[in-house]
Amino acid sequence: MRPHNSRQEQPDPEPGNVGMRACSERDAPSGPGTPDSTGSRSPETEPDGLPVRGRLPRRRPKSRATPEHDKVILSGQDLAVIWKAVALARQDGNDDQQDAVAAGQPGPGPGLPAEEPWATRPPEPRHSAPPLATAQAPPAANPTPPWGTRLTITVRSWARQQFVAAPRRWRVISALILAAVLFSGGAITVALTRNSTAGKGPAGGGQPPGDASIAAAAADRSAAAGWVTRQIAPAAIVACDPQLCATLQRDGIPAGRLLVLGTGNAGPLGSDVIMSTAAVRAEFGSRLTSVYAPVALATFGSGSAQVAVRVVAADGSSAYLRNLHADATARRAVGAQLLRNPHVRVSPACRRELAAGQVDTRLLSVIGAVATPYRVDITDLAKPAAGVSPGVPLRSADLSPTPLGRERGGATLDAVKRFLLHQQTPFRPAGVTIVRLASGQSVLRVEFTAPSPLGLLGAP
Repeated sequence: MRPHNSRQEQPDPEPGNVGMRACSERDAPSGPGTPDSTGSRSPETEPDGLPVRGRLPRRRPKSRATPEHDKVILSGQDLAVIWKAVALARQDGNDDQQDAVAAGQPGPGPGLPAEEPWATRPPEPRHSAPPLATAQAPPAANPTPPWGTRLTITVRSWARQQFVAAPRRWRVISALILAAVLFSGGAITVALTRNSTAGKGPAGGGQPPGDASIAAAAADRSAAAGWVTRQIAPAAIVACDPQLCATLQRDGIPAGRLLVLGTGNAGPLGSDVIMSTAAVRAEFGSRLTSVYAPVALATFGSGSAQVAVRVVAADGSSAYLRNLHADATARRAVGAQLLRNPHVRVSPACRRELAAGQVDTRLLSVIGAVATPYRVDITDLAKPAAGVSPGVPLRSADLSPTPLGRERGGATLDAVKRFLLHQQTPFRPAGVTIVRLASGQSVLRVEFTAPSPLGLLGAP
């Protein structure tokens, strides 16, 4: 093989090719004017002009009859390319050693350079080559690297030569590939999360069960607080947990009427009613009904979120239940008297309630007082509240007074209203309003607050 600019070899060496071409007369004595004329022996070299590495088998020199046209002459540009390849290979070996040290693994050893192809070794002048005695094998502590290591070094050297001209392009491509992988992973994660959430969600896409329970409990507390605001006596003391007390205060009950439980108070004694919530039931347990509050006036909700308005027994549950039973007996007696009064007319449904003693003592007293100058029709009695305990009386009735003389109905309603509002406590109604029924009849709706006082008709 001959380069395109090769010419017939001259007796003198060309610049840049010293020691790089084959010399068939290597063992002959140097002539005058040559670098070997000093008589020193040059190191052994290969047929291509490169020195022999230590302890490697010596190649047999080619025949001295090698024709001149088969010899290869390297130009200065070829040498520059070879030097650059050698430098890259050495740098790659240094990088491998640094990577091994950083990873905590032993490197290839300080005295063991990476294996390089013979064709890429830099040219060495014949007069500057070290003696053969110095090209010794490395110590036994640093053996020759295995073929896998040398193959890895060779591949990395080739890759560095291939991609050294365009490092920025490959960095950009690698960054784009990494971004695509991360984006795909995020999209898959979001899809799996949505599928998992959709599978666990409520049927029909409604509100989650936890949120629905919380909303229902809040609605029960709000309904109980509204009922207490309207139905409990304005002077009554209400015992409640901190959360429900805050709700009652927002609804208009002054803080002076609220007894906050769970703040060092021994119990609800001293209050008139207690709001039985989950927190209150957990605090007092069975003592809530067996000791403090045996009777419920109204109940809202169910389960652990239930809120009950209960009457506090100042003398204990047993004493309160005895008084309630005695009061019911007195109410039945008064109801029987009203049923026999000729000025009182009662609907069939209200007659049953009067006979059973289910009408509040204060309401019975008002009906008896109005029935003296007027004829009174008891058109309706209020329905009991949800969850009320047996024996708790009804506190509201619709009355239609009729004058015994020629007084008009409208004037009669106003007169009876003024009469009732001028009564003394506890017989003064909490509300007296004129209501028009669906039939067109106008009546007086008389209401009393809770809890109903016991013993107004006499000592039990």
